[in-house]
Amino acid sequence: MLGSVLPLGTHAFAAAETSADDKAPEPRPNFILLMSDDQGWGDVGFNGNDRLRTPHLDEMAAGGMAMERFYAASPICSPTRGSVLTGRHFSRYGIHAAHTGGMRVGEVTIAELLKEEGYATGIFGKWHNGWVFPDEQLSRGVYSPPWHHGFEESFVTTSAVPTWNPTVTPPGWNNWGQREGEPWKGGEPYVHNGEPVSDNMDGDDSRVIMDRVIPFIRENAEEQKPFLAVVWFHTPHEPVVAGPEYLEMYSDLPDDQAHYFGSITAMDEQIGRLREELRELGLSENTLISFTSDNGAHRQLVRRGYASSGPFRGSKHTAYEGGVRMPTVFEWPGRIAQGRSDFMSSTYDYLPTVLDYLGLEMPDNRPLDGVSLAGTLNGETGERQGFVVIGYQRLHRDHIRHALIENRYKLIFSDPDSPFKDVEGTSLEALVPDPPAHLKRHFGEEGVFGGRGATFELYDLLEDPGESKDLATEKPEEARRMIDLLDDFFHSVNRSDKGADYNY
Repeated sequence: MLGSVLPLGTHAFAAAETSADDKAPEPRPNFILLMSDDQGWGDVGFNGNDRLRTPHLDEMAAGGMAMERFYAASPICSPTRGSVLTGRHFSRYGIHAAHTGGMRVGEVTIAELLKEEGYATGIFGKWHNGWVFPDEQLSRGVYSPPWHHGFEESFVTTSAVPTWNPTVTPPGWNNWGQREGEPWKGGEPYVHNGEPVSDNMDGDDSRVIMDRVIPFIRENAEEQKPFLAVVWFHTPHEPVVAGPEYLEMYSDLPDDQAHYFGSITAMDEQIGRLREELRELGLSENTLISFTSDNGAHRQLVRRGYASSGPFRGSKHTAYEGGVRMPTVFEWPGRIAQGRSDFMSSTYDYLPTVLDYLGLEMPDNRPLDGVSLAGTLNGETGERQGFVVIGYQRLHRDHIRHALIENRYKLIFSDPDSPFKDVEGTSLEALVPDPPAHLKRHFGEEGVFGGRGATFELYDLLEDPGESKDLATEKPEEARRMIDLLDDFFHSVNRSDKGADYNY
């Protein structure tokens, strides 16, 4: 079966109802969705890193729910971000990789849905679902800013900036057309509600972002208006730079690792600042906060031992667990259970979860790929029904990889010459003798890889979470079953991609 949203309303807040003694209606909850950029599963204290300082995230995990198996929709940036907004696979909304396409106005986003319900909606940090300047001249992508998708307040960049002094190219950086000491992308990479920003741009980028988040929250608290705040930090994406204060904390480490750790600690400090602000405003017990990363850590940092995928194989760009299993925590004092959950969850699940808590439904029957996590956050146990599909597709150099992940088994599908896999894999023809035409179209020599065919890997995540043994040739029947599931899924998302879900 396709991944689908569970029935909504089960755990809803009946905001319009009153209690038996006619007290005022309970205020609708606020939602804050925090996301880091290129942070590995092991790059937080609550997942066992005893050198990296993340005290505020660790406190969130201690008092809330840490997720053991939370997946990014993609091992690269943009497809994951789109999944948060829509609850849908990237092929449905047309952002197949970073800097590729832009969010379609036909999509229904979490911001649009909550805005219709009277919520204030704001996004802060890295957008990366389209350009934010209408006349940008880039080789890929299109103009599709957040204010076209339900966000009333925005302070955003199109893509990456340095994590310290974000308007200036840092020392030693000579890449992406930027040169050391020059203005970064013209010197005004941020826009506030469509206008370039030049003030308050020095120092830590996470602090620059949080300086815009706090006034948004204060203003809506004063007006007693519920809000959605999407806060997407650039940290610790390259160019990753930490300020002197944070470098001093890690002075015993190699420079690159000190910058990486220092930037994460600086981000954690701003998360602590946010949580303290909620407490001072009396909002903490009426606000669900989540934190995750968009994908795994940079491959070279992991290989050098500076960043950590924890016990998992792989890193950013790979379909292995280290590329897509994320450090994730939910906090809602007095509202959700405390502990750690091994429920298989994902960035697709944000939108269904928020709708469930509010007792809302999608305005149409377009396919969703997420499920509500409200029951899991309330302490319920059980397995996910269905599966999660992660991946990305960049036709340049045939960089295509997907994985279909069930509770036990994981099937990876990729181009045969991928630089982001460690084993040769098994061809479709070896797993499915005389494959039918529809499988050949997706995975065979007639398919998307220019006559070379796809390769498959199969892992048992319960017995082998580190993905050390490819079982495709040992369990061909399991691989064939999952290939059929993946084929059905691609038929569904291809219909969405061609516009079947939109009204004209």
